[in-house]
Amino acid sequence: MDDESFDYIVTGAGSAGCAVAARLSESGRHRVLLLEAGGRDTNPWIHITMGFYKVFANPRVNWMFESEPEPRLNNRTLYQPRGKVLGGTSSINGMVYMRGNAADYDEWRQRGCDGWDYDSVLPYFRKAEDQERGANEFHGVGGPLRVSDQPGRH
Repeated sequence: MDDESFDYIVTGAGSAGCAVAARLSESGRHRVLLLEAGGRDTNPWIHITMGFYKVFANPRVNWMFESEPEPRLNNRTLYQPRGKVLGGTSSINGMVYMRGNAADYDEWRQRGCDGWDYDSVLPYFRKAEDQERGANEFHGVGGPLRVSDQPGRH
């Protein structure tokens, strides 16, 4: 790859990274490099729904991050499991779809990141989703990321 050039480099082959790389390359006009530090998802526990407890603390497939000390939690750190494998955290059954807070995106814009305010990124979130409840002003259908509600209610 020393002499290769790319139009885009996407870091992380989790759900979002794979969706972004696929979208960028689908026209055939752009060369896209998708980088993933982890390996293939060959660990058998990844493919068993109840295998989460086996990969939750397995450094071979999980980055096992800790948060910064949280002042409002008596400076405790919080465990942040993150997939170190193709498929990212979705591969280790951390299948929670969550966007950042709209105010965070707007703050990025205020700090000079043009095009990163919430109203500018919302169309891309909508395009990426396949929301089971259907499309509305905040959610989309037909995208590569299947978004569904938790089937059981407590």
